[in-house]
Amino acid sequence: MVTRVATVAFEGIEARAVDVQVQVTPGGVAFILVGLPDKAVGESKERVRAALIASGLALPAKRITVNLAPADLPKEGSHYDLPIALGVMAAIGAIPVDALAGYTVLGELALDGSITPVAGVLPAAIAAYARGQGLICPAASGPEAAWAARDLDILAPRSLIQLANHFKGTQVMARPQPAVARQSGLLPDLREIKGQESAKRVLEIAAAGGHNLLMNGPPGAGKSMLASRLPSILPPLDPRELLEVSMVLSVAGHLADGELTDRRPFRAPHHSASMAALVGGGLQAKPGEISLAHHGVLFLDELPEFQAQALDALRQPMETGEVLISRANHRALYPAKFQLIAAMNPCRCGKATEPGYACRTRPNERCMAGYQAKISGPMLDRIDITIEVPALTAADLILPAAAEGSAEVAARVAAARARQSVRYAALGLPGGTTNARCPAALLDDVARPDASGLALLRSAADAMRLTARGYHRVLKVARTLADLDGEEQLGRIHLAEALSYRSRIDQAAQAA
Repeated sequence: MVTRVATVAFEGIEARAVDVQVQVTPGGVAFILVGLPDKAVGESKERVRAALIASGLALPAKRITVNLAPADLPKEGSHYDLPIALGVMAAIGAIPVDALAGYTVLGELALDGSITPVAGVLPAAIAAYARGQGLICPAASGPEAAWAARDLDILAPRSLIQLANHFKGTQVMARPQPAVARQSGLLPDLREIKGQESAKRVLEIAAAGGHNLLMNGPPGAGKSMLASRLPSILPPLDPRELLEVSMVLSVAGHLADGELTDRRPFRAPHHSASMAALVGGGLQAKPGEISLAHHGVLFLDELPEFQAQALDALRQPMETGEVLISRANHRALYPAKFQLIAAMNPCRCGKATEPGYACRTRPNERCMAGYQAKISGPMLDRIDITIEVPALTAADLILPAAAEGSAEVAARVAAARARQSVRYAALGLPGGTTNARCPAALLDDVARPDASGLALLRSAADAMRLTARGYHRVLKVARTLADLDGEEQLGRIHLAEALSYRSRIDQAAQAA
């Protein structure tokens, strides 16, 4: 007789169904695990053996064969421990055979029989609900699974003994409740930044439209301070975005205690990060920083110091909003709709733009051009806005704090985003679509300039030699400027400001 238990294998954030088949037959004493398991899955038989002994059960002196079907699908991770153990328990009569029918099971076993948390519980719960099944998962992951659906049947035991008692009717487990992460203090406020009014204005535009932004300025100008305050003016995640972000974090194992938060992700990897760390990959094709920043912000400080190959690997995800990681035996698709905020010095010494400063090795212009050439032209072409952040003086620092802080700016950003949501929902696009994510085919309808603006755009496009991508990005930024002003028509003033943020990008791209 073959006992079957349902579980899942992960391909990106997709949870594919896996059938755990357990057969106990007479013959030589052996515990055989087949079905393309990796090392972590292959070691599960020892954890299962120890956990069953700790729970008061002894494996029979027979041949135990466990098959993970489909056999051609790679199986990775420790979450197969619990379904294998329950399959063995059902096969030897320790729990009713039909007790596991209608459940998807995942969890890791400790040697004492306790069930420890695993990654990917939220995608597994959503997949189980779509198949009309319940879910059995570790107790620590129960609050995470509860977010999948209100009527999803969830069992979240702490140990094998507790689960066995539940099936026997001697102990009843309550359904876990969704958990919300407590916010760890207030976010940094824009009011703390003195001076840099132009940079604050650009930060508001980038937040309102979800635009990619590059800040160029000498060390100590406040570029990192500005970027760290962007989350304080971004709107919270809507329910759909929250679910997508949490699924990526769940697969990566970054959901602490199964608690979800509506704060947008803010990822700031060091410039020594590898291409696999940024884009994703590794032996098990895990999500990278661009996927962990999904519906949030990816901040790259010291942009030219990143590996050129790693930066160029961001180009396709910036356009498509997703990244496909292909390996010899693995393929994973992760979402990657992130907003890129980058900061850089004008040159390696950082002082080429200061009045009276002369680089010791070569002329300032050559020093700047050589440093900025580390960023490819196609990469720069994907940045919507660039701004010079000048050095602060002592006179700027002794000024009183600004009267307007993040709360006031966030209100204007939220109003602009609301206008975009209504506009794009009427066009059939998903909720939360921003101007930066507007398809090029719709720009003629949503970002049509007036007569004077069209004349300016026509002359500027020729003078600046705008690429097709650059032309579209100018329209998108202008659309955001009009939304911040509460206007439906793009005017000359909106296009003039958008072109001013674009001019330096095209100069740098041509130099690169």
